[in-house]
Amino acid sequence: MRDADDEIREIKTEIIESRGLVIKTNNLTNSLAADIKSIAKRQASYERRFTLNSAIAYVLFATLSFVGLKLWSDVRINEIESEKGELGRQVKELRQDLEEETRRAQRREQAELKAAAFYDLIRKKEYTKVVEGYDDIRGEQLSKAEAEVFRDTEDRYRLQLSVNAFQSGLGLMRTGRYAEAAESFQESIRLKEGAAHVPAVKLNLARALWRLGRAGEAGILAQEVIDQNINRELQADAAWLLSECAEDQGNIDDARNALRLLLRRWPRSALVPDARKRLGELNVRVWKGKTKKKS
Repeated sequence: MRDADDEIREIKTEIIESRGLVIKTNNLTNSLAADIKSIAKRQASYERRFTLNSAIAYVLFATLSFVGLKLWSDVRINEIESEKGELGRQVKELRQDLEEETRRAQRREQAELKAAAFYDLIRKKEYTKVVEGYDDIRGEQLSKAEAEVFRDTEDRYRLQLSVNAFQSGLGLMRTGRYAEAAESFQESIRLKEGAAHVPAVKLNLARALWRLGRAGEAGILAQEVIDQNINRELQADAAWLLSECAEDQGNIDDARNALRLLLRRWPRSALVPDARKRLGELNVRVWKGKTKKKS
């Protein structure tokens, strides 16, 4: 019996312990279930926040992407517009260059034709036509060599025409055709005013004008010959002519001064004896004029 009681007590003890273990297990299970529910709630809340954040991030990303794409597209459009404008400008410049080159080629072709015609005049020694046509041909698009050849030839022909006009004037002077001679001398000066023979032309023009009764103009030219230094051999003759012009105008003092200048500056001139004689005559005229005034 004692063994049976002990077994029963042991069984009761085990039952009690099992019940306590069951209770503990149940409590733990309930606690675990509560924890799982809490975790599930937190997980759901986290998922909602994550979903919301993802949506916001997506919207923000999409917005930034759109803005970036828009900015990039604007920059690219501006670059394309700039390139388009630059290409348009280059095309315009190329067209202008092409048109200018075309015009230049046409002008060059015309210049070649005119140069050939001008050269033909040179070859034929058409002095007058070469000189008259030079101003027109030098405005054409000539090569450097052509321009230099035409310039030198025109200068040489102009000089020759000036000399020819001078010689023609001298021939007219010898026959007493002073008006025509004056025109030839003027033409000679016009053709080549800076030539070495121009002082002689001016002196002879002054003589022709003096013969025509234009002593004032002749005196101006005679003074120019005196003042020049290209041909000093003419200066004494010019001083003599200046004296004659002044005398014809009634300026006796100017006439005497011109003769005194001749005697002082060109004492070896062949005109010196005549100048002394003429100066004496003028001095006598002046003295007589003063005597008459006194009486």
